[in-house]
Amino acid sequence: MERKIHWETVYETKKPSEVSWTQENPKTSLDFIHKIHLDKTAKIIDIGGGDSNLVDFLLAVGYENISVLDISAKALERTKKRLGKNAEKVTWIVSDITEFKPETAYDIWHDRATFHFLTTAEQIKKYAEIAQKWINGFLIIGTFSENGPKKCSGLDIKQYSELEMEKQFAEHFKKLKCSSEDHITPFETKQNFTFCMFEKSN
Repeated sequence: MERKIHWETVYETKKPSEVSWTQENPKTSLDFIHKIHLDKTAKIIDIGGGDSNLVDFLLAVGYENISVLDISAKALERTKKRLGKNAEKVTWIVSDITEFKPETAYDIWHDRATFHFLTTAEQIKKYAEIAQKWINGFLIIGTFSENGPKKCSGLDIKQYSELEMEKQFAEHFKKLKCSSEDHITPFETKQNFTFCMFEKSN
């Protein structure tokens, strides 16, 4: 409940230009998704999508089965407003990721910066269990690296190296590729991310 209140307050009080995670063009995420070469009917979910522009770009190239999940209803309302009529093409889900009860399995599960907010063993275990059960195809995940920030939006985060990320999901997913990315924030500061793509193995 505290996490939900925190994020509702953030999205109620701050514009995209006032938060560090804003990207005009989520290029790294899009590059990973396009490398998979799935049909445009593939089921894609953006975990912690907030008011990210990823959904705009996916719709623009013709993906038809997109879901966006966020703990903040205000964040999703902001995105719906931006998309206008296109918002009707998207499934919107308000949920804490650790309490998410999917109604379908996903071909692509994308998460840029939700996972690193899970700092307890129990939270991480719940995330991994949900991902293992409800991903049919690919997991794309981005977190702060060991060279990145230790906090975001006033909250502690958990940093991940490529090796630590691989270990976290090794039981059910095969690592396909990892990369390091410097995200330049709206304030012209630099945040280093670890991005990895996995394929479901069992």
